[in-house]
Amino acid sequence: MNVPDIRWLQDLQRLLPIRSQYVVSGSIRDSFLLPLDAASGSATLVPFNRALWEFLKNQDYSLLLAYDPVDGLRVYPDEAAQRDLAARLFDVKLADGCQQMSLESLSKLMKKISAEREVRCALVLDFASRISRKPEQLSEAEHRFFVAAEKISLNASAIVPRQNGGVPLYNPILWLVNRAQDLPSWFTLDSERIATLHIGKPDFEMRQAAAQQLAPLFAGFADAKADVRTQFVKAFTEGTDGMSLSALADITELADRQKLAISDIDDAVRCYKVGVLDNPWRKEYLRDKIRDAENFIEDRVKGQRPAVIKTLDILKRSVMSLTGAQTRSLGSRPRGVLFFAGPTGVGKTELAKTLTQLVFGDEAAYSRFDMSEFSEEHTSARLLGAQLGFVDSEAGGELTNAVRQKPFSVVLFDEIEKAHPRILDKFLQILEDGRLTDGRGDTAYFSETILIFTSNLGIYVEDNHGQRHENVKPGDSYETVEFKVRAAIGNYFKFNLSRPELLNRIGDNIVVFDFISAEVAAKIFDGMLRNVARRLQEELKLQLAMPTTVRDELLARCIRDLSNGGRGIGNQLESNFINPLSRALFEQELTGKQRVTVTAITEADKVISLSLQLA
Repeated sequence: MNVPDIRWLQDLQRLLPIRSQYVVSGSIRDSFLLPLDAASGSATLVPFNRALWEFLKNQDYSLLLAYDPVDGLRVYPDEAAQRDLAARLFDVKLADGCQQMSLESLSKLMKKISAEREVRCALVLDFASRISRKPEQLSEAEHRFFVAAEKISLNASAIVPRQNGGVPLYNPILWLVNRAQDLPSWFTLDSERIATLHIGKPDFEMRQAAAQQLAPLFAGFADAKADVRTQFVKAFTEGTDGMSLSALADITELADRQKLAISDIDDAVRCYKVGVLDNPWRKEYLRDKIRDAENFIEDRVKGQRPAVIKTLDILKRSVMSLTGAQTRSLGSRPRGVLFFAGPTGVGKTELAKTLTQLVFGDEAAYSRFDMSEFSEEHTSARLLGAQLGFVDSEAGGELTNAVRQKPFSVVLFDEIEKAHPRILDKFLQILEDGRLTDGRGDTAYFSETILIFTSNLGIYVEDNHGQRHENVKPGDSYETVEFKVRAAIGNYFKFNLSRPELLNRIGDNIVVFDFISAEVAAKIFDGMLRNVARRLQEELKLQLAMPTTVRDELLARCIRDLSNGGRGIGNQLESNFINPLSRALFEQELTGKQRVTVTAITEADKVISLSLQLA
């Protein structure tokens, strides 16, 4: 197996002749793939100090010391020869393997190490982010310590040990920090001898090498054919994009505990990401439910057959794991992405809820975000989580928290065009990579979610004078509505927002809803009226009766204006029936009554009244 070189060690080797100190950030707590035997190609995953020590040994370094604010000073590795050398050169007195030190004593040790000429040695300052609470508000002792460190970096010189010869190298001091800004800014900026190293997440080649190293630990790998092994390594590598090598090792451990074989690698990766082994998307009954879903959906979302059919096509693609199948990489994109567009009140949100019930069997697996609440740039902190150091940074983001809590869910972004453009940029990452990291540094994975965006774009458009006018209207054919709405959406993302890449990520998943027709409006009205009757029965134990003539008059009042869709019908039903019904019943003695019959609707001075008979 060919083990790729570790990038940050390559950078360190390049800089050792010219830099004396290093501020190291990024994935410092990750594991690193270290070759063991060039002949066999074997390798092992090791922590930072082990990787550093193996590198330093190859550069003729004889001693590595490690300090942290809790345990103090230690020798790495903890072996007799290194302990004796540390005691002789630096008067290190270890008790139970470590020596507590003040900042003043530590700065003296740093000075000695930088000036040591007999042997090559190095010092790691671990958890350096915790040396001071606030890097820009140092105590007197802390300030003196960092000034001394800066002075040491400038006064140090590259050393050629007497017994080694070769290229002059510094005795390096490495500060391990969570972020470079955890140290005083002047300390890292003002010294030309201090370099910054950032350890990034492992790339494809490194993850592939680690996957090959870990593969024999999976059940069934030893007996698998060569092509099956190759496919396993590929799936393991691609499925862990953006993850650390420590995560790959944890996935391997999880697979062993859950008795997962190489054929279950997708389940092992998903379980690590979302914390759930059971996968609703692979349930056999789901295919049966979706196969018979058209009537189920149209019972709740009326008059939108083209939209329902297209939605089900996209859903079937999600169930068969073919989302993004045209791309080379498997990736971790969301299971499905839908962009519901069309007039208000025609069933966009209701269809989202219906899909949740259909796929996950529970509408609780549904999270809705009203994007009009995120129209200002600063509201991104609420949605995605504030950066560390800011107010509420520990709370995380509403979106990332929701997806971590419900990894198998439908996430609805209502009226997406009202979100601030900077927030929309975050959706590029979600749609492409299927993950998002909040201000706390925690990653939420969207790979098992259905993302639904809703929008009213294209119903009204602005002319050259900034005046809004109807782009489509009730009575237009569905083909006309779909064409004009799609065109308006394209223009909005390309020209208004200058975000054509976001439109490209959505692709052909735009589902256009039609206006509510009078026939469909009557069905919606009857459904709402049945809901009122059911509530009367449940709350007041009254059976509702209504002659056909009264029903027809009420229907005419409620569907007179269909520009607001089903929501407008509900509003009219509330004004023309529920409010006067409530007023009339409030004045009645209902004890012993079992039936209420609405005999007439009258209107005087814009006040609607009902004539009732109670029995």
